[in-house]
Amino acid sequence: MNTTMQLRPILAALRRHKMATLLIVLQIALTLTVVSNALFIVKTRVVHLSRPTGTDEANLFVIKNEWVGQPDVPHIHAQMRADLATLRKVPGARDAFASQAYPLEEGGGGLVRIKHRVEQKKLQLALSYFADEHAIDTFGITLVAGRNFRADEIGSPGPYDKLVPAVIIITRDLAHKLFPGGAAVGQRVYLSDESPSTIIGVVDRLEGSYAGSSTRSIDEYTVLLPALSANPDEGVVYLVRTQPGRLAAVLHSAPAALVAQNRMRLISPEDGVVTLAQARTKAYSTDRGVAIMMGAMCVLLLLATAGGIVGLSSFWVGQRRRSIGVRRALGATRGDIRRYFQIENALIVGIGVVLGAALGIAANLSLMTHYELPRMPPWLLGVGALSLWLLGQLAVFGPARRAAGVPPVEATRSV
Repeated sequence: MNTTMQLRPILAALRRHKMATLLIVLQIALTLTVVSNALFIVKTRVVHLSRPTGTDEANLFVIKNEWVGQPDVPHIHAQMRADLATLRKVPGARDAFASQAYPLEEGGGGLVRIKHRVEQKKLQLALSYFADEHAIDTFGITLVAGRNFRADEIGSPGPYDKLVPAVIIITRDLAHKLFPGGAAVGQRVYLSDESPSTIIGVVDRLEGSYAGSSTRSIDEYTVLLPALSANPDEGVVYLVRTQPGRLAAVLHSAPAALVAQNRMRLISPEDGVVTLAQARTKAYSTDRGVAIMMGAMCVLLLLATAGGIVGLSSFWVGQRRRSIGVRRALGATRGDIRRYFQIENALIVGIGVVLGAALGIAANLSLMTHYELPRMPPWLLGVGALSLWLLGQLAVFGPARRAAGVPPVEATRSV
């Protein structure tokens, strides 16, 4: 029997079991809808948590320093300069600078609003770090255009001073966003309405302090602000880059050197010293958890769908034993019976896949609108559809084999 001859009895049988057929088609369609979008979310999360910060993560750590005794701003500025000189002299340390935040901190970074003109209404948002002439080397990032800060360009604002820097350094992604197709170095932008800031340098890549989804569209738009900012209430973050292989040693000696230099400080023994590797693990714990949960959900949903196909096919085999026996008595081989059930399953899964693809696209468009997800690539639906089809063929193999084992004598038995 060829495939064309199999279709007529298959369609007739499906019409007699409309409700069961409809339920399995809907299950397959919903499975494809959910699995394709879930796998797409997993893919975006995995890509997101795998992105490099642009820094020398393997040799970079931070010390979160808080002040004791409410010192005044001039005293804090003097103490920060002394601290940085101490940190740069620690054996194994390569460089250090002070800031208000660090990459993947999940907080602390300042949000800046950039305009080309004072009267411009549409703003470009970016994340910022306070930095000095040591920041680029400490981060381990590459200056791809322009120059670094000079020591005389570093401001010393207090906690309530409005920072209006004369010069700034930005990332390449932000430069392309602000000046598509043009050079950013030498251009002037406004971070406030008072006076413009000149872009003096562009670095290759530097991720902001927020890794969460709410800022995912700007977390690589980063600005370095030339400032040694003193805040008695919030303290300061010291970023330290070590020589290769010296991270563990400097992790212990650097905080001790700061305390020996001045004990009027607080460095938490629990989370006062954090490596960038630890910051990455903590910052992306949600992404990692969502990816694992979505992956497990997809596996369970596919198993449930496979179980539904096995159950329905087994039920139909039991219902059709006499008709199968008649076909065997009329000359149908075991292979013919197996192909019958496989073709029937392929037809049902095919209808469910077509419906599921349409629902999957609609679901993705809804997620794009409400959760700022990108458009799902068509190949992902294709992979999901092919996987479901193969799963259906695998699931029906057992019932089809049992059906092929029905003897011709079943045709002589009464209903």
